[in-house]
Amino acid sequence: MAAVKVFPLKCVVQHYAWGKVGLESEVAKLTLSDDSSIAIEQEKPYAELWMGAHPKGDAIICDNRIPQKTLGEWIAKHPDCLGSKVKDIFQGQLPFLFKVLSVNISLSIQAHPTKELAVKLHTQFPDRYPDKNHKPEMAIALTPFEGLCGFRPVEEIIGFLKNVPEFRTVIGNEAAEVLENNTGDPRQVSDALKKCFTRMMNCEKKTFIDQLNMLVKRVLQEDAAGKDTTGSNGELLLRLHSQFPGDVGCFVIYFLNLVKLQPGEAMFLGANEPHAYLYGDCIECMACSDNTVRAGLTPKFIDVQTLCEMLNYTPAPAREKIFPSVRDPCDTCVSLYDPPVPDFTVIKIEVPSSVKRYEVASIDSASILLVIRGEATSTASPSEVNIRRGSVLFIAANEGVGLCIRSVDGMLLFRACCML
Repeated sequence: MAAVKVFPLKCVVQHYAWGKVGLESEVAKLTLSDDSSIAIEQEKPYAELWMGAHPKGDAIICDNRIPQKTLGEWIAKHPDCLGSKVKDIFQGQLPFLFKVLSVNISLSIQAHPTKELAVKLHTQFPDRYPDKNHKPEMAIALTPFEGLCGFRPVEEIIGFLKNVPEFRTVIGNEAAEVLENNTGDPRQVSDALKKCFTRMMNCEKKTFIDQLNMLVKRVLQEDAAGKDTTGSNGELLLRLHSQFPGDVGCFVIYFLNLVKLQPGEAMFLGANEPHAYLYGDCIECMACSDNTVRAGLTPKFIDVQTLCEMLNYTPAPAREKIFPSVRDPCDTCVSLYDPPVPDFTVIKIEVPSSVKRYEVASIDSASILLVIRGEATSTASPSEVNIRRGSVLFIAANEGVGLCIRSVDGMLLFRACCML
C-alpha cells in the first residue's frame, strides 16, 4: 500500500483570556463546523486554533492507517515530507505555526526579536525567552480586524502632544520638544522618537496613573457633552482603559498606527516592529518561537528596557503597514502573501462557484490547508477525504490534492507553506 502523505488533522484550541467567547469566536465556529459533536461553552474564550507541530499544541493525526499520533511525531519519522530544502535548512522541523485568532480584547504591546537578539535573550533569561529563534508574524483578516502597528508619522504624534496635555506630561517637555524640533533628518527623528517613547515607558507610576485618570475623565466628559474626541483618540483610549485600567500601554495609542484590515488584507510584523492586536478574527502564520518582548496591556512579564532598545523607530503611515498579496499569474484562484522571511508563505485559494474540480498544486514544501468556506472531496493517493469549513489537511512536499467541490458557492482556503 502506498504511504499516506495527505491526511486530516485535529488541531489544538487555546483558551487565552483575550479570546472571543463561545460562538462569537471564529475559532469556535470553525472547530464546530468541522466536528459537530464538539460542545462549545458559551462563556469560555476560544482564542487560537494552532495548526502545526509546535510542542505546546501538536496537531493530532486523524487517520488510523498512520501509527504516529501527532504531526510532530510523523514529521520526525518522515522528515523527507518537509521537502529537501526545508528539511536541510530547518533541521528536519516544520518551520512555521499556522493559526486562526479570535481577538476580543487587546493583546500586549509587544515586539519580536531578531535571531541574533533571540540568542542573546535566551542565553541570559531562558525562563522568559524560551528559544533562540526569531518570530516574524503575518495576520490576514477573516473579519474586520484592528491592530496597532509601527510608529505613526511624526506629524500625527506631534499633533497628539499638542492636543493631549496628559500625554505630553508623561513624556516630559524636554523630550517632546526634541521631537518637535527634529522633523527633517530621519536619523534625528528616530532618535527623538526613541527618547520620547522610552521616557513614557519609564515614567514614574504615580505620574502616569494620575495623568491617565485625568485624561480618561476629560474624554468621558467631552464624550458626554457630544464633543468630538478624535483629537485625543478618545474611543480607543476608553476601550483600552476599560480593559487595562491604569496601564501605561494606554498612552501607546498616541505613538503607534491604528491599522484597520478588511477581510483578505494582511499585516506583516517583522523583527522589532511594535504592535498589538486589538479586535477581530484573522489567519496568522509565524515562525516557530515563543519569544515575545512585552511592555504594556498585559499581566505577563514586561521587559521595558529590552523593548525600548530593540524597536524600529522609523515612522510611516498606517496604509504602508498593509502587506500586499500578489495574484499568481498561472492560477487566477491563488493569491500569495509572501513576506521577506524564509520561514513561511501563506496562499489564499478562492475557487469560484463555477468551478467544480480544482487541483491544489504540489510544491516543494510541506503545507497545511485550512478550509474557511465550502465543501469538497479531496482526492490524494491512496484515499479520499471529505473536507468542509473548519477542516485542516496536512500535505507532504511534492503532493497535489484534487478537490471535487460540492458546495454551490465555491471554496475559500488558506494554505501555509515554506517557499525557499
